[in-house]
Amino acid sequence: MQLKQITQFIESVAPLAFQESYDNSGLIIGQPEDEISGILIALDITVEILDEAIIKGLNLVVVHHPIIFSGLKRLNGKNYIERCVLKAIKNDLAIYAAHTNLDSVFGGVNSKICEKLGLKNCRMLSPIPGFLKKLVTFVPKADAEKVRKAIFDAGAGNIGNYDSCSFNQAGQGSFRGNEQANPYVGEKNQLHFEEETRIETIFPKHIQSKIISALLEAHPYEEVAYDIYPLDNDYNQVGIGMVGELESPVDELEFLGKLKATFHCEVIKHTRLLGKPIRKVAVCGGSGSSYLSKAMAQKADIYISGDFKYHQFFDAEEQIIIADIGHYESEQFTKEVFYELLTKKFPKFAVHLSDLSTNPVNYFI
Repeated sequence: MQLKQITQFIESVAPLAFQESYDNSGLIIGQPEDEISGILIALDITVEILDEAIIKGLNLVVVHHPIIFSGLKRLNGKNYIERCVLKAIKNDLAIYAAHTNLDSVFGGVNSKICEKLGLKNCRMLSPIPGFLKKLVTFVPKADAEKVRKAIFDAGAGNIGNYDSCSFNQAGQGSFRGNEQANPYVGEKNQLHFEEETRIETIFPKHIQSKIISALLEAHPYEEVAYDIYPLDNDYNQVGIGMVGELESPVDELEFLGKLKATFHCEVIKHTRLLGKPIRKVAVCGGSGSSYLSKAMAQKADIYISGDFKYHQFFDAEEQIIIADIGHYESEQFTKEVFYELLTKKFPKFAVHLSDLSTNPVNYFI
């Protein structure tokens, strides 16, 4: 199988357009046409992970964290990043990372955390703003259904749990073609009025070229009239973190005990308990301290994430419990996300979960 078949599938689930500006998700090492013998899934790239791939005869490593975030000026092995890059290149190992783009989608990192905790009615904690656009086009009445279907099939018209969403209004369009025109209706050099349908629908901006191509392909006019507007609406299908509810309230200590056991935590750092049951839970895999205010705005009883600094614990203001379970601990099940996606799509292909823990943090208890 070619590498690009695998990467294109992952990006259909977690588009690179969804990653944060600082991120470096995507194909880190390798060529799209490379033939892949098998995949090793890990959270991080280390020399030991690459050795595991070599021993198992696998030449693609799919990880959550990119091994390269900023530019490399030299490759002489002075740090673990350079050593890993050198080893991968020397051994013809491809490396692919899906990081904040996989954090940001339903079915991704935070969905898996919610699944492990048994949360229901899950939604984005911090939806992406300014990611939606509106398409408005004008179509002959008889062709409106064909055009709508084409742009819906291309990905337009999705709002939450609904698809094929549009607004349609009847009206009259006018045009006059010159000598070079080849009008679908009407005659050259004659003003023509046509009964038309105004179609409005929305789409995420990263598929704009696909939407416009579908529109132009399906529309009967020689010159297609359409408008595109940027929207400030939140895109509720994509965002950082998630919030959901337990089926029934749980005592704080009981919930912390379940959290510790489920995520195999050596320790959980948390703010003062508030003496009330936990029902609404907010989560964010990795470093999520900057989204505490979002969890508080959602009136969550507890916020589970990692990498909180000392003074940030004060920001809970005894309105919410902060539970810092650790960066690695909060993201460890990302390997399961990759494995489930890849084995479902490529059931006869060799996909292996790494046997190694890449957590660089240890605890003396």
